Amino acid sequence: MLKRKIRQALLDWKNTPNRSPLIIKGCRQCGKTYSVRAFAKEHYKHEVYLNFFKNPDYISIFEGSLEIDNLIIMMSALLGPDVVFEPGNTVIILDEIQDCPEARTALKFFKEDGRFDVIGTGSLLGVKGYGKQPKSIPVGSETLIEMHPLDFEEFLWANGITPQIIDKLKEYLNSERPVPEALHKKMQQLLLQYTVVGGMPEVVKTFVTTKQMNSVLALQRDIVHSYEDDMVKYADDADKPLIKECFQSIPKQLSKENKKFQYSVVKKGGTASKFKGSLQWIEDAGIVSRCYNLDLPELPLAGNAINEIFKVYMKDTGLFVSMLEDGTQYDILQGNLFGYKGAIFENLMADIFAKMGRKLYYYHKDSGLEIDFVTRYKGGATLIEVKATTGNAKSVKTILAHPEKYHVSGAIKLGGYNIGRKDRMLTIPLYMGFLLTEY
Repeated sequence: MLKRKIRQALLDWKNTPNRSPLIIKGCRQCGKTYSVRAFAKEHYKHEVYLNFFKNPDYISIFEGSLEIDNLIIMMSALLGPDVVFEPGNTVIILDEIQDCPEARTALKFFKEDGRFDVIGTGSLLGVKGYGKQPKSIPVGSETLIEMHPLDFEEFLWANGITPQIIDKLKEYLNSERPVPEALHKKMQQLLLQYTVVGGMPEVVKTFVTTKQMNSVLALQRDIVHSYEDDMVKYADDADKPLIKECFQSIPKQLSKENKKFQYSVVKKGGTASKFKGSLQWIEDAGIVSRCYNLDLPELPLAGNAINEIFKVYMKDTGLFVSMLEDGTQYDILQGNLFGYKGAIFENLMADIFAKMGRKLYYYHKDSGLEIDFVTRYKGGATLIEVKATTGNAKSVKTILAHPEKYHVSGAIKLGGYNIGRKDRMLTIPLYMGFLLTEY
């Protein structure tokens, strides 16, 4: 069983007085159902489980009165005598709740009733073209948590790295002392493995138990195909081919020198008016993250973001690598990155930062200044440069040399080296990106 951070979020929710029903939102196959059902088994005497995707008949439960006693009668009739509704000890799980909008509307009545905890999960909540939307989602009737595939720290846990070792890494970072060489090499190896494996639970389990990279790749490509199937199945008819083209252009977008997302790369002559909605569909499905260009690399970052200029990264780097040509996994594990090195490691850091809950920003000017990421760290705007091996970070040095023009607190260079500092630039190993948690 993989250890997931969502378990603590579920526990915090359960310990909240007068809690609202919980909605867990996230991309397909990121572990929502498994995590929720494992939590239910551990913390409740009784579980009532409805999966609207696998059993569309369950939708009829919510087609009449949404009064709770009526819903209990309907659930009991369809699920049989084994289900138990015991106030305070029963949790009702509404899996793939987006397939039954009326069930989401009913959350208001479950909250008012208060006898049972309710957890809904959804993969395509709010995605344009996906069925009907709920008639009503009253404010305060639900608590929403977004779930991702495994982040790097969860991947480390799965591979035997204990919290104590991670605490030790934090000590080295905070004191800016080099990591001992044996641990440093081990962590570098694990980061390369995370780069090609990613965080999809089934993929991680296969890697941990078999170490068979061909099996890992086959699973990843099955997941990518299932995403493409969703695009064809659930999007509006007019959007279906456009969404798929948009999605399949991502590797090409990131292989460019200037990685700004360009609609003309999706299709020759492509424009924002034609493909904007398609890209939004993919983002709403939890498959990609946008990284916005900044007018100035200073706080407030959201206020300085240029909404129409952005990069697009896959939320799971392992899936991104699986979309590249055969042999790419082997090259990465051997440290041979060739032309894709910038794309792969930028996507890796975008994966790590997005799963930490950080919004993504970068800085690019036509004059040639280019900063991979800009983030808030320890109270100030901080430049982040990602280097696969080494690099002189020329743009960072230029910006730091002009404090009268650029109001940044410092810079962090992540790469294939150990911890060190020179003036306002801190260099750290790529694998330490997930430790930059302070705001």
